[in-house]
Amino acid sequence: MSDESGTERYLRLTVELTVEVLDIEALQATALKEINDPETDLDDDERKEQAEMVSADDSGATALQWLIEPDHVLGLIEHVEQIEPREAVLSVEPSDGPSDEEDDDHDHDGHGHGH
Repeated sequence: MSDESGTERYLRLTVELTVEVLDIEALQATALKEINDPETDLDDDERKEQAEMVSADDSGATALQWLIEPDHVLGLIEHVEQIEPREAVLSVEPSDGPSDEEDDDHDHDGHGHGH
């Protein structure tokens, strides 16, 4: 559906989700299982490095990032035929909990999403 005339239109969706980690050890174990899966495209050094990062991160953010596929975000818009998903960027970071702020602060994502 790409338009050769240079009149393409792109929209960037920003989604913010806060989750509560109920069992950090189970979250890390699940991420380590994914990292060590033979289907995961990592060499031995990369597996070791990623496993160490997951184990060292007490917040669980690194583990959770391993368990969310950015392509799943594109699935949010599959039912709309007038657009074509192009990319998904995902970042996970520690949070102090659910936000009690007003919605007027929603444009400050601070994640530096790329193209």
